[in-house]
Amino acid sequence: MTPFAIAGIQMKVSAVASNVEMMKLKLNITMSLYPWVEMVVFSELCAFGPLTHTAQIIPGNFEQEMQAMAKKHKIWLLPGSIFEKSGDHIYNTATVINPDGEIVTRYRKMFPFYPYEVGVTPGTDFCTFEVPGVAKFGVSICYDMWFPETIRTLAVHGAEVILHPTMTGTIDRDIELSIVRAMAAINQCYFIDINGLESGGNGKSLVCGPDGRIIYQAEGNEEIIPLELNIDRVKRSRELGILRLGQPLKSLRDHIGQFSIYQPGTQLPYLKSLGPLIKPTRLDDLAKLKRKENEYEPPETPTGYKGFGEL
Repeated sequence: MTPFAIAGIQMKVSAVASNVEMMKLKLNITMSLYPWVEMVVFSELCAFGPLTHTAQIIPGNFEQEMQAMAKKHKIWLLPGSIFEKSGDHIYNTATVINPDGEIVTRYRKMFPFYPYEVGVTPGTDFCTFEVPGVAKFGVSICYDMWFPETIRTLAVHGAEVILHPTMTGTIDRDIELSIVRAMAAINQCYFIDINGLESGGNGKSLVCGPDGRIIYQAEGNEEIIPLELNIDRVKRSRELGILRLGQPLKSLRDHIGQFSIYQPGTQLPYLKSLGPLIKPTRLDDLAKLKRKENEYEPPETPTGYKGFGEL
């Protein structure tokens, strides 16, 4: 057995004031109550809330404060994400910090919640990192998981635990919970989905094991979620099958070249026919939308985007 203890923190998030001091307090409480915890994960946009005008330059003060907290408690820390200002762009960026207070990696959300997450640029790189002697971890943010290729890519490159800060306060949260279970099962991995409260979401954080079964689901109140995982369950699932049944990663390996929709230059007329990626409008605007469909051209792939086959 390879045990590793992770705590998710589901907390109230303000959109009008910094939440950083409360994050520090919650972290101190967590480590006082559960000193055996080795990694802590917060929700998406937990520190400064969901408005892009709070965007920070990275590296900056927030990272430094979180580095100090990770070093103080000797833990791995993923302090949710913040909006990052970089030149003319804003990204939704998560930072991973090790127990020495060092920044191991950063991840920019690949799929902003268009057409609602207005003004946010997609990231272009997948993110994995090693906890020595324990496992390889992958980082995903919120809407990313609605595109199964993202989690699949992390798994194919060896990620055994997916850390997934999210900020969902919308009526589709129950759908997301089913996606969490599906992503854990079809990728045979642990999935740590941590949501916020109030301006940071409607809670219901969820942790699933490599068979897709629920280990713990929070409700709609503030919670600290400390869990000890047995990382060896991932390898056994991937080698012997989910519940000793399906072996999706090995089956994918043996058929991975057969998905023609992902080949460069493939024409996808049906997807083009769906029209532009815009917010739904009133029924009397549908005719206008129809007229736009034939004129629609999808945006070009962001420069430097590596695609789902590389990491």
